[in-house]
Amino acid sequence: MMTNENQQQDEMTLKELIQKAIEWYRYLLSKIKIIALAAIIGAIIGIGYSFYKKPIYTATLTFALEDEKQGGGLGSALAGQFGLDLGTGGGNMFTGGNLIELFKSRKMVEKALLSENVSGKPLVESYIAFKNLKDKWQDNDKCKNLTFIKKPGKLFTRVHDSVLGTISGAIIKTDLTVVQKEKKVSIITVEYKSANEDFAKAFTETLAKEVSEFYIETKSKKAKKNLSILMKQTDSIRGELNGAITGVAVATDNTFGLNPALNIKRVPSSRRQVDVQANGAILTELVKQTELAKVTVRKETPLIQVIDAPILPLPKERFGKAKGIVFGGFLGGFLSVLLVIGKKIFSNLIGE
Repeated sequence: MMTNENQQQDEMTLKELIQKAIEWYRYLLSKIKIIALAAIIGAIIGIGYSFYKKPIYTATLTFALEDEKQGGGLGSALAGQFGLDLGTGGGNMFTGGNLIELFKSRKMVEKALLSENVSGKPLVESYIAFKNLKDKWQDNDKCKNLTFIKKPGKLFTRVHDSVLGTISGAIIKTDLTVVQKEKKVSIITVEYKSANEDFAKAFTETLAKEVSEFYIETKSKKAKKNLSILMKQTDSIRGELNGAITGVAVATDNTFGLNPALNIKRVPSSRRQVDVQANGAILTELVKQTELAKVTVRKETPLIQVIDAPILPLPKERFGKAKGIVFGGFLGGFLSVLLVIGKKIFSNLIGE
């Protein structure tokens, strides 16, 4: 008996569900004119938006990341014998994911924005112009006359830093993409999207340049420092050697025609000759290490090799008219259906 009653309740529930569905279908069908009108209005708004929406340009730059083997080979081995570090095998501070984060760091983006374009103005001025930010700043006394063009004797204020930080944050969060598409391939792709084609190209190339220079300077800093020390030591020893050679000549002149029995007079000349030999040997080794250090610095320099740079015209994405009609019509119709259903439910609740 209980099983039959449960089956009858399930059948009644299913029957009621179908009836409710038919009832709602008929109700929506009775409101088809309202829904169609809303869809038409949405389509009109969509096509209007397609005219208003500016195309988005994408600047793409790809580069190869140099991945050298650890260790400095023969040069480092020879230098190690004399207690010198030529800067090789310094680790992979900016390889892979770290280099990607360097591209998306605030410091690098701000340096790119403050770099001058072809007209001699900072790129951030172009960004402010095509974003119409000065129009939005008219009511802000601190920002309405703001400029990033450097003038003699004037430094950036807190307002400059704040605005620059806001702009760089927006670029990093929404417009800039840096990815390594395949982990096995050391090729990184940088993409920047903007409504201004010239700015997109200039900013992408400038950002790559700033990161490359910072990368080279940081990774080769130790090698350059060692090279500088070696060159100073070489110049110092060369000066000592030249002085010792001059001293030998002076001592020899003083002992010319001297009685062979007076050997004490020959001591200064002998000492100077020893100095010449010692300084000559030291200078020879220092010259070797200096040349090895120069090779190391040259080896560390080409760290980022650009493969493909953005060229004009850039690929653009446009919100098309057909897309605007379809999207706007669907959104308008969908919202009208929700509105009609909500009104019906609200009326039923009030009636109860």
